[in-house]
Amino acid sequence: MWKKIGAMGIACALALSIGAAVDAASKSKRKSKPPVPFTEEMMKDAERITSGETIWRDQCQHCHGAKAYPGKAPKLRTARYKPNFVYRRVTDGFRKMPAWDEVYDDKERMDVVIYILSDRFSP
Repeated sequence: MWKKIGAMGIACALALSIGAAVDAASKSKRKSKPPVPFTEEMMKDAERITSGETIWRDQCQHCHGAKAYPGKAPKLRTARYKPNFVYRRVTDGFRKMPAWDEVYDDKERMDVVIYILSDRFSP
């Protein structure tokens, strides 16, 4: 089979494989920052909390919620979290958790952070 592909084909396939591995590694090591800093006013905005709660209920609680299958994903310890830390995890993913940057826009991901760190948060 390799004879049919030829040396150039093998080199291209190898380059693509290495490129994909490098892309995956660099994506997993990036540290995204929110487009604007989290402010105290933003963290208390009722509309943004409600928006984040909707996304949480539609997406996040299936793995992180109180009724999620035990061991599926860690329970969130929100008292220990800072907004930028949560934003990075939501945006870039972490271990088995997928990155949500291609599913939700910056504002939606920030709203999830705002909800998770709010007094209204209930896993």
